Amino acid sequence: PGGGAGGGGAMPRRRATHAGSWYTSDAGRLQADLEAWLARAEEHVARPVRAVIAPHAGYSYSGPTAAWAYRHLQSARTKRVFILGPSHHHFTRQCMLSAAEKYVTPFGDLAIDREVYGQLRGTGEFEVMDLGVDEDEHSIEMHLPYVHHVFQGRALTIVPILVGALEAAGEALYGELLGPYLDDEENVFVISSDFCHWGRRFRYQFWDREHGEIADSIEVLDRRGMRLIEESDHRGFERYLSETRNTICGRHPIAVFLHMLRHSANAHETRFVRYAQSSRCTGMADSSVSYASSITWLKH
Repeated sequence: PGGGAGGGGAMPRRRATHAGSWYTSDAGRLQADLEAWLARAEEHVARPVRAVIAPHAGYSYSGPTAAWAYRHLQSARTKRVFILGPSHHHFTRQCMLSAAEKYVTPFGDLAIDREVYGQLRGTGEFEVMDLGVDEDEHSIEMHLPYVHHVFQGRALTIVPILVGALEAAGEALYGELLGPYLDDEENVFVISSDFCHWGRRFRYQFWDREHGEIADSIEVLDRRGMRLIEESDHRGFERYLSETRNTICGRHPIAVFLHMLRHSANAHETRFVRYAQSSRCTGMADSSVSYASSITWLKH
């Protein structure tokens, strides 16, 4: 189901619109960057990892942190990568699927899984995004070079899902719909998110002076949220966001993922393995973005 375009027309390829600016468009240089970051990342579990949370900023900022997640995504059984990214520019209360057939990367194209897309469209709960919306968004694209590199040579398909500004009921709904896919050992999930965006330009300058300098306060704030994610506490995470207003741009994909864990037939464990900030804020004129990588595996 869901394969091909109607009327025999060719389906578009989504261009790598952020290559050459957010990361290099040169395949050789890009491969060298990814290999260097992956080599510096440490492996924390030997078991197959079923999902990661990883950042989506420009690679000079977040590429090294993302490597700590992708270091664990090398299972020989993986045939399909779901990528849930937040919508930064287009407002919707739903999740959206791509109208493209393939996503372009500097390493080559990644094909969308038409069968799974057909199943998701069949629920009636997913919109299809305009190609312009798709190409403007960076939260999915920034993961594709890592996905292509880590699983190179594999007959792999991707399932890109753009997650809108969901209400709590919507987060629960999509978590229930996607949860069963977590139980298929051929699938892995990438949850795309940066953490705190701090500074005047982000209209967020929370500083708890009890925790020292601004950068230390930001880390304490982020780690509170990270701990709730590790505990798979969707209600606690919702309360935390309501209380702190922390500017976690992937809060909706993360919340969907926490609900997915509830609807999985298996017990999972999540651990954050890396945390970083783009710069260390010491004064109110400063700004920074936080990055964190987590891994989720079967508990057994």
